[in-house]
Amino acid sequence: MALKPEPTAPFHSVQFALRVLETVSKHGDGVTDGQLSRETGLPAGHLASLLLTLRREGYVEQVSDGAYVIGASLLQLGSGAARRQALANRLQQTLIQLRDSVGAAVYISRYVDGEIQVTQYADGPRTPAVNEWVDFRSTAHASAIGKCLLTQLDQNGRRDHISRHKITRLTSRTITSEKALFSKLDSQPATVPVLDLQEYAVGTVCAAVPLTAGSSAGCLALSLPVEHAHRLRSAADTLNRRAAPVLLSLAL
Repeated sequence: MALKPEPTAPFHSVQFALRVLETVSKHGDGVTDGQLSRETGLPAGHLASLLLTLRREGYVEQVSDGAYVIGASLLQLGSGAARRQALANRLQQTLIQLRDSVGAAVYISRYVDGEIQVTQYADGPRTPAVNEWVDFRSTAHASAIGKCLLTQLDQNGRRDHISRHKITRLTSRTITSEKALFSKLDSQPATVPVLDLQEYAVGTVCAAVPLTAGSSAGCLALSLPVEHAHRLRSAADTLNRRAAPVLLSLAL
């Protein structure tokens, strides 16, 4: 049965949108606007306006051949692997935008089951990622990511981590005293980015800010070649200001 748009009845527009979404969902490889019009019975003019709204809200996407497929916003309403992938894609786009804004490679890291995990990052030809010459999991005492995560743990949590990952000298700037490290962590203001000034790797400087959601410790970080060290503090300040949208993406 063909749908008949009734502009005076707003709830009908919701009904039309649902029929369009149902039809797009049936065609996994994409469906043209002409086919959508035939299958839903919506006039081309009304359908075009509706598709524009659905695209703007991310419920459908238009691929290179002009066909429509389901969008990330619709996937995020579901569950399972599709939803997880949609959320990861959305977060990756946020990181790419942040990378371009600060002009540096950016990273998301979490403290999971007693270990540091870099879960996603965005780099590029002009914003190279740091060379992980020693496993990040073993270098919390030196890296900006590690120190930022350790600041979010209590004393027992920090001691437990250091007991499993011994403090070692990575560069001439690395802190090798547990007492000095814990003192530095205790004096770190919560609102100030944690810095790594060639403590993890010669030739690289980094900054990290906490992303704390409930009891979960996380951080957002950036890295720069040492020749761009003069930009580190301003980039870190931008990172700090832009942390909220990233945290929102993680919380969805």
